[in-house]
Amino acid sequence: MAVALMIPGLALFYGGMVSSRSVLNMIMMVFGAVAVVGVLWTFYGFSAAFGDSYGGLGLLGNLTEHLGLGDLVAGDDAATLPPAAVAIFQALFAVITTALIAGAIADRVRFGPWLLFSGVWATLVYFPVAHWVFAFDSADGSVAGGWIANRLGAVDFAGGTAVHINAGIGALAVILVVGKRVGWPKQARPNSLPLVAAGAGILWFGWFGFNGGSALAAGNSASVVMLTTFNATCGAMLAWLLVERFRDGHATTLGAMSGAIAGLVAITPSCGAVTPMGALLVGAIAGAICPLAISLKYRLGYDDSLDVIGVHLVGGLLGTLLVGFLGTADAPSGQAGLFYGGGFGLLGKQAVAAFAVLGYSFVVTLAIAYAIQKTIGFRLSPEKEAAGIDVVEHAELAYDLEGKLHAPGTGPTPAAVIASAERLTAEAAPTGTNAPS
Repeated sequence: MAVALMIPGLALFYGGMVSSRSVLNMIMMVFGAVAVVGVLWTFYGFSAAFGDSYGGLGLLGNLTEHLGLGDLVAGDDAATLPPAAVAIFQALFAVITTALIAGAIADRVRFGPWLLFSGVWATLVYFPVAHWVFAFDSADGSVAGGWIANRLGAVDFAGGTAVHINAGIGALAVILVVGKRVGWPKQARPNSLPLVAAGAGILWFGWFGFNGGSALAAGNSASVVMLTTFNATCGAMLAWLLVERFRDGHATTLGAMSGAIAGLVAITPSCGAVTPMGALLVGAIAGAICPLAISLKYRLGYDDSLDVIGVHLVGGLLGTLLVGFLGTADAPSGQAGLFYGGGFGLLGKQAVAAFAVLGYSFVVTLAIAYAIQKTIGFRLSPEKEAAGIDVVEHAELAYDLEGKLHAPGTGPTPAAVIASAERLTAEAAPTGTNAPS
């Protein structure tokens, strides 16, 4: 499945944006979150998201309905949409959404508490919100789905609310708890822009599966969605580069890749609702506004390491709300927005969905992060953070070309790790900033 490629794509994209002393930790945070959430998805996550809603309220699926997913094994090979296919497809949504938050808190959180956070966040935030947005009532009325998808009737084709707004506002909540990196806003520059570009390209490819697969069939709807996804990405990249050119006097590789991701984020909820020209506009708006939103972190003083808030929260909000303006009844989603004669009704639904997810995710995520910080401790100590998170948390270096960490064939002791980290810190003190501009 193309969506599975988004896991290494995100790891490379994030890994290239951090300093050379943080590459492995960033990759481990992404893959670690995938493993934890993937296990929970099998136990009860799929049930929570797609089980029959408790009391028909549309808030949470029955946790035991598909416990362990054993009931999906004896399926019908002739079925158009086997339940097991839905389970693995949506599992990838769950793991990617959780992993997105890692980019906001790069360089400064402990790996063990991060894994704990991933599991608790998925359980208390992602699984319920996925039920709200993705769980539709069954055709025969025997299974009740989520309130946003069914009672409210908002349009979110592939996860602008459940994925991007959810992860983006969750990232802000965690940032407020763990605080800024040592020395921020001065930070090391990205260690590898080619890695960033490779990661962005893999993500772009995987996004065709992410959005196109949400059509649940290889027909016209999936084709339209893939076309709008492509158009929005191109429009956003060009818009971001124009902003950079006029604001900073140059267009950067990091800006181009960030623009592509901003366009993919914005088109996620609207890919089935707009025309190809509408998709270009959605992308262009996201590509112009997201780089301006990123600069707010310096004015407001929150350290969003890899711009999860500026790209995913802002891009997700834009894409969700723009459906209310640019949605057309001719598109697969079948609802008309303000510019296509639909009035303000759809825009109101989009706003309710967006801000309901935003509010719920922020409050619950803030509580989770605060509880972890006050009990086992989320944040690295300043000394260990300055020493370098790769050697402190994983006893490894991404680019240990000269064998500086330990002699070949010998394992590092904790004391040796700290000593090596201190030596490496003295050799390469961080300068500059890794923020797209």
